[in-house]
Amino acid sequence: MEGPFHVIGVMSGSSLDGIDVAYCRFVKHDEDWTHAIEDAATVPFDEVMRKRLLGVMQGPALELARLDRDLGRMIARACNELRAGRPLDLISSHGHTIFHKPLEGLTTQIGSGAQIAALTGRPVVFDLRSKDVALGGQGAPLVPFGERALFTGTDTFLNLGGIANVSHHSPDKVTGYDICTCNQALNLLAHEADLAYDKDGALSRVGQVVPELLNALDALPFYRQAPPRSLGREWFDEHMAPLVKDERLALRDRLRTVTEHIAHTITDALRHGNAQRVLVTGGGAHNAFLIERLKALSTADIAVSEASTVDFKEALMFAFLGLMRWRGEVNTLASVTGAPQDSIGGSLVLPN
Repeated sequence: MEGPFHVIGVMSGSSLDGIDVAYCRFVKHDEDWTHAIEDAATVPFDEVMRKRLLGVMQGPALELARLDRDLGRMIARACNELRAGRPLDLISSHGHTIFHKPLEGLTTQIGSGAQIAALTGRPVVFDLRSKDVALGGQGAPLVPFGERALFTGTDTFLNLGGIANVSHHSPDKVTGYDICTCNQALNLLAHEADLAYDKDGALSRVGQVVPELLNALDALPFYRQAPPRSLGREWFDEHMAPLVKDERLALRDRLRTVTEHIAHTITDALRHGNAQRVLVTGGGAHNAFLIERLKALSTADIAVSEASTVDFKEALMFAFLGLMRWRGEVNTLASVTGAPQDSIGGSLVLPN
């Protein structure tokens, strides 16, 4: 037996709801790993931070550098509060994606690893995507590596975050890709009603599908791109946001139409992957209406995971990926990202 290893995993997603931090315990038995999320919390972004994260893509370079510093300090505070004096071997932070353009050989996640290490006094793994992108991969999804190691009995994992992504697991291969925008679009529309999100899909439920909008969303060229493929905030801002922000249409009808678009697009992905049993996680798993539409449209057995996994699975996964980087072991699958080879991703900062 090796361990236990105590790692805090940190995730900040494109839905812009806040920072997820999970205090995780890993133990290796021969070649198998066991895990537990022993504590977890979500630290919400205040409106100032949320606006900074939204605006920095069009802002000056100095603001990006300042935001990298400030988000790193925010992550460090969250880790210190969650740790509360307990043993901690490592912090592994995904950070917050600002730019993701793998076809140009770049991806940028902010949240300074140096700030986190300096303020927590613990080793920090960060920048987990850049190595794969430099090798020619998409840098995403990274989570399937951890799914293969930590979960068994499920052939398909569906994450409903700011972006919906899927991974298919067969005995000899793991594949995965980004399907479509999810909570990025739904939350953007909910903000028009001064809501952080459409709770349980209540507004969407009473809306009507607008065929013209649905057809325009379904026709976006990204969906004709074969995997591996990945999405970034800039794709949403350029291609999808202008369609869904058409205020000539009632808000509830736009929400209903976007929900239907997401459900149909995901259902197509599950069918093409021959999914049998699907485990759903991510903030969208709390959207009861979206889950209802997925179950109505798909022939797969769709199950929502237990609460801690729903809300903190990605933080758990990045904790595990960071642990593999710390051990000098592969943590990125070429079969998922399209890179020419598996790799060890992530930068490591040691404390003084």
